[in-house]
Amino acid sequence: MLSHVVLFRLRSDLGQAEREAFVHALEVALRDISTIRGFRIGRRVTFGAGYEKGLPDFEFCGVIDFDDLAGLRAYLEHPAHEDIGARFNASIEEGLVYDYEMGGPAQARTLLQKIDAKPSPTRDEDVTG
Repeated sequence: MLSHVVLFRLRSDLGQAEREAFVHALEVALRDISTIRGFRIGRRVTFGAGYEKGLPDFEFCGVIDFDDLAGLRAYLEHPAHEDIGARFNASIEEGLVYDYEMGGPAQARTLLQKIDAKPSPTRDEDVTG
């Protein structure tokens, strides 16, 4: 599985109409892009843990899951992504986007061994696992 992880902070002056348009673009993308296997969004929780100190504060996290790199590419090239990308960029103060090859506990050894075997795949390589 490949997870597209987006950390972001919304603009403080983002109006209600802009919020609605952003949510609508997200709903359209989730409905129309068949390679999306899962979607989650959440708000950061802080409770005084030591690892929270000194980190930048990205209030929101979105995770979109795909079967593989081909699925992520199809999402990025889909017309609905163009709209959500434009609305996302217009709605945030700051954001980070990362893509991760993911696996469960049974795949941990394989994923961690790949670190020694070869570097992370680039956009031009195929992700397997």
